[in-house]
Amino acid sequence: MEDLTERRTVVVTGASSGIGLAAAVDLAGRGDRVVLVGRDPARLRAAGERVRECCGEQPELFRADFAVLDDVRGLAERLRAAYDRIDVLANNAGAIVLQPVTTVDGFELSMQANHLAPFLLSNLLRDRVGRMVVTASGAHRSGVLDADDLNAVLRRYRPMRAYGTSKQANILFTAEAARRWPEMKAHSFHPGVVRTRFGNDSRLVALGMRLLPFRSPERGAETLVWLANQDPARLVDGGYYADRRLRRPLPKASDPALAARLWAASAKAVGIDA
Repeated sequence: MEDLTERRTVVVTGASSGIGLAAAVDLAGRGDRVVLVGRDPARLRAAGERVRECCGEQPELFRADFAVLDDVRGLAERLRAAYDRIDVLANNAGAIVLQPVTTVDGFELSMQANHLAPFLLSNLLRDRVGRMVVTASGAHRSGVLDADDLNAVLRRYRPMRAYGTSKQANILFTAEAARRWPEMKAHSFHPGVVRTRFGNDSRLVALGMRLLPFRSPERGAETLVWLANQDPARLVDGGYYADRRLRRPLPKASDPALAARLWAASAKAVGIDA
């Protein structure tokens, strides 16, 4: 009989579709116990069924809406109750928001869903997690992060600027986590331009998704899975990767002083000690 205590536990957020689901299927196929986190109950159940069909085991499902920070706090409590150890936390949940939206917590939606929510979740699970992998993006080049005003992008809102700013925050957060949490390995990555559900509400974006040579979710998930499995001694802690190679993000996403300021601002925003 298989000894389940030897298996890794891998929590994947944004696992209902796209990169997250592709990574979950791959990791489960390698023998990991995968835990799927998603916002929409029906899509989350469908994702769980796909993992079961591919790998023979029903994964645990946890619903949480990252647009609501109380949902994130509740998710952390449920994960802590369920697992003494989380070997890998894949902070993959994210969104491109086509219109300016302020959450119930008072933050621009893409900044909250893509950065503040995973920042909060990671902090609340810090003592349980062995390795953190963060889905960032080359879109950080369009970021205009102001650590003194996390809602700055709401002025003259542009979707890709808001998205890029949240991805800039992802890279800075990962690097700062590596400095602050040496016991937890942390890495971020660019998955490439992936054909996902992003922009489904926009006819123009949907047309582009059909016509342009986007990567499949499976291809986009390759570096996530690789980072989840690679010997940490062969990786740069806090590093940013693309196509399984270490890359140098733009200076605005690799400034230690800005990363420290973002950390302090994020901790204040979500109500935890920096």
